[in-house]
Amino acid sequence: MSGMRQVGYFTNWGIYGRRFPPILIPTQHLTHILYAFANLRAGTGEVFLSDEWSDKDIHYPGDSWEEPNTNLFGNFKQFALLKKHHRHLKLLLSIGGWAYSASFDPVVVNPQLRATFVATAVKLVEDFGLDGLDVDYEYPKNDLQSQGFLELIRELRMALDALERRIGVGRLSLTIAAPCGSEQYKKLYLKQMDPFLDFWNLMAYDYAGSWDSVANHQANILGLATNTTAAVQYYHETGQIPRSKLVVGIPLYGRSFVACAGPGTPFNGVGQGSWEAGVYDYRSLPPPGATVYYDREAIASYSFDPAKGEMISFDDGATARAKAEWIVRNNLGGAMYWEISGDKDLGPREGMEGGEGKTEVPGPSLIKIVSNIFTQVGPGLDKTPNRLSYPTSKFPNLRQGF
Repeated sequence: MSGMRQVGYFTNWGIYGRRFPPILIPTQHLTHILYAFANLRAGTGEVFLSDEWSDKDIHYPGDSWEEPNTNLFGNFKQFALLKKHHRHLKLLLSIGGWAYSASFDPVVVNPQLRATFVATAVKLVEDFGLDGLDVDYEYPKNDLQSQGFLELIRELRMALDALERRIGVGRLSLTIAAPCGSEQYKKLYLKQMDPFLDFWNLMAYDYAGSWDSVANHQANILGLATNTTAAVQYYHETGQIPRSKLVVGIPLYGRSFVACAGPGTPFNGVGQGSWEAGVYDYRSLPPPGATVYYDREAIASYSFDPAKGEMISFDDGATARAKAEWIVRNNLGGAMYWEISGDKDLGPREGMEGGEGKTEVPGPSLIKIVSNIFTQVGPGLDKTPNRLSYPTSKFPNLRQGF
């Protein structure tokens, strides 16, 4: 590895209410974009785009309506242009995610469905000018599915290697979104999967939430039953995965608990959130009237409003700084963010509605804080070049390099 990875999820629905187009991404502070999400058909195994309008059709400023409609537009064209100007920035298509993951269950255990999954996923890489794939399967429930997941990863790696040889674009990456809950990661064939993966994106968040009975930290490095240190230790020691391949997730959102007295106390309900109940974008935190506290022992932060009895577990600048230093000190592979539009200091959101949970509260960008620490204290950011040549893409303008 030539440097630390800074891996950000970009959501294809973020261009709507959140008013977050690709142009707002802090490109100099990121090394990989994971484009969320492609969907899959449980009955056939086919991987397909979940929002073609956002992904390939929408015309952005500078896109001509005079061009033939056989050309590529949408977010993927915007990313192709960003890649051209920022040669360190790699774009991977993320398949699945929580909402679509149930469709993996029948696919991974069936060789024919897996073959369709692999062929259609790799075709999207070839057509849309991608640098690889990220598989977000949440989660295999039994050993048959875990074995099938291993086979799927092996078959994807072979197919990506074959595409590399055929079109000569250099290494195409393969990653997964990896669980931090012991119930989930103990089911995976970690050691067997590792040779086929470029790195592992640890979902080091959602340790607490509305599904619990007690309010608590949702992304703590230490302490409590679930913590990031224990997950990293298991992946490295039991899974025999090099530390440099473990990328630690940092949430750009907070989880709310109301009618509580802070961490470790019972709660009753959640706050209204930014876009869904109980979940606030980091950019809108802390809310008015709340005080932010830092738990040094857990490496975690939260806000508390005694008038509402509302605790929000979220990473602030101090926590991001501490996590970045912890990542460097432990020789890990970098940081991952869910998801980029939740960060602060990324520019104005033209036409976005304001109000509680929506209006930006001034403060530092967590992505930029971590990036700067990786550069100042660590070895700097990964500068592996992306790929610009896709001679067999179905889109004429992508084939010609725009």
